[in-house]
Amino acid sequence: MNDYRILVVDDEEDLCDILKFNLENEGYEVDTANSAEEALRLDLSRYHLLLLDVMMGEISGFKMAAMLKKDKATANIPIIFITAKDTENDTVTGFNIGADDYISKPFSLREVCARVKAVLRRTQPENEEKVPEQLAYKGLLMDIVKKKVSINGQETPLTKKEFEILQLLLQNKGRVFSREDILSHVWSDEVYVLDRTIDVNITRLRKKIGEYGKCIVTRLGYGYCFEAE
Repeated sequence: MNDYRILVVDDEEDLCDILKFNLENEGYEVDTANSAEEALRLDLSRYHLLLLDVMMGEISGFKMAAMLKKDKATANIPIIFITAKDTENDTVTGFNIGADDYISKPFSLREVCARVKAVLRRTQPENEEKVPEQLAYKGLLMDIVKKKVSINGQETPLTKKEFEILQLLLQNKGRVFSREDILSHVWSDEVYVLDRTIDVNITRLRKKIGEYGKCIVTRLGYGYCFEAE
């Protein structure tokens, strides 16, 4: 089971039921509505994806989508149109409104599930790796948000580069980073940096973090790593 909630809006009740059944089998939480008017009475900001039929009653799928895109609360919700209107002009209209995909009836249920998965994969921030707010090793604590480091409760001032090197190594304990790796992570915006600059920053960092300095280990010929005792 995943955390994605999908709303299917189509005036064909049987089709809504079929899509709901198949998408729930894929692990999604699915609600249905048989008109745009019914859907607009819901809290649409709760949904991660909308499947909209184009040909509905007074409010078409295109009109509903345009309304959602004008509302900050719903503007970023991905939309897939599912419709019998499959002319080039209709498809272009759908994409111009802001649709993320367009599936013509009749369609394969496997295709719908695959396209839903693809749209969610590329649009949902939940799929991105989350950066922790704090990193810790014994008495060494890094506050990533406040950009502070403390040793056994005592704050230890670090330069921006020293902080970023420590974050890189501590966040990836046991992984060896070459000088080139550290350059790309910490000095990515600067044109030219000497290897010696990295060595000097590592030396200063070891001194500043006291007893934990010995955890920053040199692997001759390879680079540096943070090695837990």
